Amino acid sequence: MHPDTKPRRRLLRTTAWALVTILVVTAGLVGVALWQHSYEMHEQRVSIRYGGHTLNGVLATPKDGRDRHGLVVHVHGDGPIDATHDDGYRPLWEANAKAGYASLSWDKPGVAGAPGNWLDQSMDDRADETAAAIAWARTRPDIDGDRIGLWGASQAGWVLPKVAAKTPVSFVIAVSPAVNWLRQGRYNLLAELRAEGASPARIEARIARSDAIRRLLERHATFGEYAAALHGDTDGMTAGRWGFISKNYTADATRDLRALRGVPVLLTLAGHDLNVDTADTERTYRRLLDGGDALTVERYPDATHSLLKQSIEQSDVKTTLTALFSPRSLFAAGFLNDQRRFLKGLG
Repeated sequence: MHPDTKPRRRLLRTTAWALVTILVVTAGLVGVALWQHSYEMHEQRVSIRYGGHTLNGVLATPKDGRDRHGLVVHVHGDGPIDATHDDGYRPLWEANAKAGYASLSWDKPGVAGAPGNWLDQSMDDRADETAAAIAWARTRPDIDGDRIGLWGASQAGWVLPKVAAKTPVSFVIAVSPAVNWLRQGRYNLLAELRAEGASPARIEARIARSDAIRRLLERHATFGEYAAALHGDTDGMTAGRWGFISKNYTADATRDLRALRGVPVLLTLAGHDLNVDTADTERTYRRLLDGGDALTVERYPDATHSLLKQSIEQSDVKTTLTALFSPRSLFAAGFLNDQRRFLKGLG
């Protein structure tokens, strides 16, 4: 036997076992990911006619064998969001399903091939769109039209009460909602500057820039005028985004919130919210809605604005791995269960 034969065979065996081990581990990880992304609900794509075009949506229904269910209508926050929010809504939909409720969501205009452009919408436009989706849902035999409510995050705080003023809703789940656009913007600016340890000089400069932008908005400046006033330093602002802000910067939910009086409201607030002044939001909601026991406030000290755990959201690697292998664990402890219990308690 050639003297190199035995070492070569050992190397081949070692390599083969290493490959087998890698394949087994990979298969196991794939299996875990598939299992974690298997949710206790049925999903179907739906089309909702509204304003001469179609809303491309997803309807998720419980697997409980019942013919009719209540419905949670999801109202997105800011940005180009699709119906599933890149799969981020599915753990929420599952919590709804466990409480016996279906969930409805749709792609924003211009997102995932949907017609239109979400940047062309005012908060009133978004409320009209949501009211149309509720009207569509009430025509379905599998939806209990007397048990339809709203779920909305962040920017949806300006939309939810407008919807309630247009059509009856049986509950509202408000996640990190803002009250006043300009106050929220200033709070967000200062919170982010403090978080990054900005110097007093930088804070002063950023406040001055923010004040200049407010003055431009107040005189209905065009995007070209905005760019010229800031000497071309648009800081990522686009003409479409400027138009969107120009339409909506006066948004204030204070007056509209009166439409939610007597409606069961679950207000969820994060302890590490850099976007919304949660203290201001809670004060406003309590002042306007805290008659009786219709308002429930839940606070999550370890959560960020999106109600994800801060320890996860601050790391892109942790966020990606958790979303892949344990998506329900992304959210602050108790958040999904509290939502389920709130809906269950509605009957």
